[in-house]
Amino acid sequence: MEKKLLLIWFIMLLWLTGCAVNPVTGKNELAFISESAEISIGTKQYLSSRQMQGGDYKTSPEVVAYVKRVGQRLAAVSDRKLPYEFNVINDSTPNAWALPGGKIVINRGLLVELESEAELAAVLSHEIVHAAARHGAKGMERGMMLQGAITAAGIASQNSEYSQLAIGGAGIAVQLLTHKYSRDAEREADLYGMTYMSRAGYDPHAAIKLQQTFVRLSEGGNSNWLSGLFASHPPSQERVDANRITAANLPQGGAIGRERYQKTIAPLLRDRDAYEAFDEGRKALHDGNIGRALSLANKALKMQPREALFHSLRGDIRLKQQRYHDAITNYDRALQHDDAYFHYYLQRGLARLKLGNTVQAQVDLKKSIAFLPTAPAMNALGNLSLSGGDVIAAKKYFSVAAGSNSNAGKEANRSLIRLDLPDNPHKYLRLRLGRDRSHYLLVQIENRTRQTVAGVSFIVQFIDAQGKVRTVQLQLSDRLAPQQSKTLATGIGPFADLKNVQGKVVRARVVE
Repeated sequence: MEKKLLLIWFIMLLWLTGCAVNPVTGKNELAFISESAEISIGTKQYLSSRQMQGGDYKTSPEVVAYVKRVGQRLAAVSDRKLPYEFNVINDSTPNAWALPGGKIVINRGLLVELESEAELAAVLSHEIVHAAARHGAKGMERGMMLQGAITAAGIASQNSEYSQLAIGGAGIAVQLLTHKYSRDAEREADLYGMTYMSRAGYDPHAAIKLQQTFVRLSEGGNSNWLSGLFASHPPSQERVDANRITAANLPQGGAIGRERYQKTIAPLLRDRDAYEAFDEGRKALHDGNIGRALSLANKALKMQPREALFHSLRGDIRLKQQRYHDAITNYDRALQHDDAYFHYYLQRGLARLKLGNTVQAQVDLKKSIAFLPTAPAMNALGNLSLSGGDVIAAKKYFSVAAGSNSNAGKEANRSLIRLDLPDNPHKYLRLRLGRDRSHYLLVQIENRTRQTVAGVSFIVQFIDAQGKVRTVQLQLSDRLAPQQSKTLATGIGPFADLKNVQGKVVRARVVE
């Protein structure tokens, strides 16, 4: 009963302190994230979000400038004034997304599928509503509510193992980008997005045609679309019908801008085959078909020599072939066309490491994590720090990299444990206390790492029959394999209860 009352009190407190009016819908709703925090989150995650999805498209700046103009025209009629920003991601997957606070992008791959400026306006106004109506922020708040309920229950229970989970850096961007909107959020974005289109002078009927196209493509099972826009914005005939009703109740007419759109994105359409060759080349490289990957990279470069991604693909191929000087040359060329994408610095840094050029490698790797922290860069910087004798810095780099489940993350985790386990064995080896049938003390030791450990020593502190505090140090004679646990009879006791017994692992080493 006490737990329930505390949880109810906790939720009521949130309600009293977080009620607000949604500026788009006019509805009263909970708002635990302030507008300043919402804007701050979007601003901090905007760069890493763009970096992890391909970086900014730069080959034809006029295309990006055009998208930004259309976006700001729509943002000007939004019900909520935010520091809206618009950009184009250099990726062939048809997609668009919005971060809290008004940070919005559309992928190169979606631009080439649209037919008019009004259709572009339909996409961007939809994303503007997601930001203006706080759909992303509300998704974060739902996570906070769940965490808050868990925390409240934990306060009420002394034995609860729940604790707050915090994800920093690019991990937050991953959560925001993989967030799926509710059906209500999608309906709101359609409805008010079409209203914004009409206010800005566009024909809202373009949103109907666009949704019809999306429904047709989704029914065709096109994997490129299913992994892109449809993953977070699933189309449906229901949305098409709702858009028809919305359009019928808006002022008729408005700009379509078909010719203007086709003329502006003509460079993208001309380069479409080049990007298709690049995408196929990336897949060939991933599959180990080096010859085909190189042929496709050369094909893409012949059609568009100003695209940094194409030079980078050649660099990745040369790196795979262990032709490190040639790889560096290709990454240099990529950076001449785009000096603000993490991948080029990361790969050039790794190539320089292979040649023993540690000073320049370190510069490149640090530049790469300024754009996007990655496990390969952090792991490499950890190794460089360790070779330079800076164990503290090495631990920090390895600790960050170990958060990834990639090969580099696993390697960093092994390196971190080798360095840190001898100093802090209790962080990696769990000790549990119990009693046998005669009430004598049992100790279970669990190896929570992926490495075999040996030389495990632990202390047990307890109050004896005379009321004196005693400390006994014991040792596990066997090795502990990864994820293995063993139970040891200590001969200490008997104990009526274990309230006054404590234990801690104090020594262990990794078996190399």
